[in-house]
Amino acid sequence: MLRGRVQHMLHCLLFMTFIFTFLVLAGAISLDDKEKRIIDPWEEYGIYGTITLYFLRLLTLLTIPQVLCNFAGLTFFNAFPGKIKLKGSPLLAPFICIRIVTRGDFPKLVRDNVTRNMNMCIDVGMENFMIEVVTDKSIGLPKHRRVREVVVPSEYKTKTGALFKSRALQYCLEDDVNILADTDWIVHLDEETLLTENSVRGILNFVFDGQHQFGQGLITYANENIVNWLTTLADSFRVADDMGKLRFQFYIFHKPLFSWKGSYVVTQVCAEKKVSFDNGLDGSVAEDCYFAMKAYMEGYTFNFVEGEMWEKSPFTLWDFMQQRKRWIQGILLVVHSQEIALKYKVFLAISCYSWVTLPLSTSNMLLAVLCPIPCPQFLDFTCGFIGAVNIYMYIFGVIKSFPIHRFGPLKFLLFVCGALATIPFNIIIENVAVIWGVLGKKHKFYIVNKEVKIPVTV
Repeated sequence: MLRGRVQHMLHCLLFMTFIFTFLVLAGAISLDDKEKRIIDPWEEYGIYGTITLYFLRLLTLLTIPQVLCNFAGLTFFNAFPGKIKLKGSPLLAPFICIRIVTRGDFPKLVRDNVTRNMNMCIDVGMENFMIEVVTDKSIGLPKHRRVREVVVPSEYKTKTGALFKSRALQYCLEDDVNILADTDWIVHLDEETLLTENSVRGILNFVFDGQHQFGQGLITYANENIVNWLTTLADSFRVADDMGKLRFQFYIFHKPLFSWKGSYVVTQVCAEKKVSFDNGLDGSVAEDCYFAMKAYMEGYTFNFVEGEMWEKSPFTLWDFMQQRKRWIQGILLVVHSQEIALKYKVFLAISCYSWVTLPLSTSNMLLAVLCPIPCPQFLDFTCGFIGAVNIYMYIFGVIKSFPIHRFGPLKFLLFVCGALATIPFNIIIENVAVIWGVLGKKHKFYIVNKEVKIPVTV
């Protein structure tokens, strides 16, 4: 624990130093009395040009809520908690169902991960648990007292016509399919998600506590064999997002102000049944987001689950872009849904529209050089702070994913440089995904490839 606190203090010192340095280099903080050249934008660019430039600059401010939450989450709470101590005996824990939803396209991957996750639970000392695989196509799981395979009938339809993953998740909750008691707990995983010892301990502590009906934890992507270094380093931002914004909203407010992810989700059965995944077409593309907003609206509370799980980043750039496109489309459907009151999704909407307007706000990087405009000191400082926090999140994601004690200082620095080098690539991919997502058909669910194919030599 002491080592973790020292690491956290060093991280905070690095964070503050990086922000200050960035603000100085960006000109938001001046260390001398040198006067800047003042441009009259009305004379230089005309009325319409000036209004456009200031409008684009102000669009950057849409990211303020999530940037502040990321900053607070990364500094207020220990980012390196170390090994988690159990609050009770695993033998006395409530019954836990680890539920994996799949189309059945990657049967070997699912079978292998079921075995690994079951062994991990047993190694931690869990006794009251089972692993349930819900699939559209039978994958032939070996018979085992702790494993249940549920095949969703092709003719099954929900009351509201929910599709894709929502349909499968709702099928599990039907009275003639569900075998869980209302007091049991469900841990939702994607088919490629792997449990770790710390995540199992974190889940046990969460259910022992029992104060909140929903929880979620950290997922990292740079574990074991890395298939695509570019997408993995780009996903270092998501690691920081979990440790920043996600932790802050759950620890402080216990509400999904900015939504949550669809994996490493812990729910109490009775609460999940009442909220339900039967949310029509608009709740079928980003089913996790819609479910979170609906649960928030119905008064349920959330908390952060300690410990990390492992996943892999998309294997190809095409899958990476398709993944982002589906997210933006699904979240847009939630934001525009008439079923969710505005007061519950206001922060989600602000976050979503900061993403949707990314092609416009990205132009500031070029326009700030080609068409500089005088701005109040506060606006320059705020824009600089936003840029510094977002860039540092890539660095923090590397710190969390590639610990220096495991890889050594040289490799660690290479990983940091690599993550920073992916920023332009990430910006381009995100911009294309946003434009495609806004203009394209939204009620589609793209499945990324999750199975590494081993080449066969003949």
